[in-house]
Amino acid sequence: MSKKHVAVVMGGYSDEYKVSLKSGQLIYDSLDRDLYEVYKIVILKDEWYFLDENENKLPINKGDFSVSLNSNETLKFDVCFNIIHGSPGENGVLQAYWDAVGQTYTGCDFYQSALTFNKKDTLAVLSKYGIPSAKSIYLRKGEKINVNEIVENLGLPVFVKPNQSGSSLGISKVKEASELIASTEIAFKEDDEILIESFLNGMEVSVGVIDFKGETIVLGITEIVPKNEFFDYEAKYEGASEEITPARIDKETTKRMEEIAKRAYDSLGMSGFSRSEFILMDGIPYMLEMNTNPGFSPASILPQQAKIYGISIKDLCGNEVEKALQKGN
Repeated sequence: MSKKHVAVVMGGYSDEYKVSLKSGQLIYDSLDRDLYEVYKIVILKDEWYFLDENENKLPINKGDFSVSLNSNETLKFDVCFNIIHGSPGENGVLQAYWDAVGQTYTGCDFYQSALTFNKKDTLAVLSKYGIPSAKSIYLRKGEKINVNEIVENLGLPVFVKPNQSGSSLGISKVKEASELIASTEIAFKEDDEILIESFLNGMEVSVGVIDFKGETIVLGITEIVPKNEFFDYEAKYEGASEEITPARIDKETTKRMEEIAKRAYDSLGMSGFSRSEFILMDGIPYMLEMNTNPGFSPASILPQQAKIYGISIKDLCGNEVEKALQKGN
């Protein structure tokens, strides 16, 4: 039986591309070479390229996502393993393109990617399934900002965050009304839409949910103890947080968290890796957001959770490829 050709697609258009390259390397190293021929593809704003075994770059033919190895040999892929964090791999753009050219890929479809990348819309949909979230105000760039009204509605402190941005970029915790306008300007640098959310005073938890061998499972619940004010980019990627798996919560709360995280995943028709962020306050999990292509470098939360759960990275990644192959048939 000939081996399937799997391209690990990494990079991206945002500052998260560096993390994506590490995630891609771990997946590239972990896929079973007895079953698959594994390749690397890097997608950046300026160029899309294939890396051969000597790290030479070859351009991608965007007409059908193939690579010309020489004048008479063209390489096509049975599956693209999508591990791009942020745009275009986590917001549906790449998935819609792959659908158009007939390329099979791992993870969720373009609609789920686009929806979950939009925090406001995700929380609005999930509220219909009884999943609570913080009280919030939504603003578009150019709209008049009434500071007094915001403080009256949400109180202080508040979180100001871009509506569509990954990795906690552009997020501020605002304790004084006088800081609010400056914080909106920081968020608007990342996105033309922002959310201002009421502060939830509780434990931050990160819940990994995947579909593994036909079943939706919670890989783990990780407690985030940031050394900074909150779980920002530095805390996420530069070690400025303590991550405790499993989280220090009782059995009943664990069960409630698992049930809500699974419900969120299934309600949205998700597939593939996901990591949902919650604030646990008075025993109730409040949803912050869902990431459909979470960090997957060796230090990332999802691989840590899989290890504790007892699923190897090899099996975790292999499961994604096999699901994609079945979907592609």
